[in-house]
Amino acid sequence: MYKHRLKKALAYYKKLLTEGNPDAETAKREMKRLATQIAFFQHERLVHLIVTVLFGLSTVITIPFNLMLLQPSLMLLSGLLIVLLVPYIGHYFHLENGVQTLYKYYDYLERIADEELTDIYEYEI
Repeated sequence: MYKHRLKKALAYYKKLLTEGNPDAETAKREMKRLATQIAFFQHERLVHLIVTVLFGLSTVITIPFNLMLLQPSLMLLSGLLIVLLVPYIGHYFHLENGVQTLYKYYDYLERIADEELTDIYEYEI
């Protein structure tokens, strides 16, 4: 579910910033919307980080026991953890990169809003 939402958000803000040429008011409004989206994705990112770290630790812990005891059930558990760890790392990698891109878009919107405000104050002086 997050993939669809994240891809949609990334596409929307990329289009807005490359084709939309937003003014200061639009930038401020979009900054609020984007801050909310970033908060949602940060929560999801934290949950996936915890799951990924726990799977990684479980894998690291079971492999030495597997090598010492050579039990088929431990071999199966180690194999299962390794097979599940790879998609979790890929999943977290894409989520992290997407959120970092949203941060860049937020910073860009902030610059647009600040530059417009700076121009307004310069004209008032």
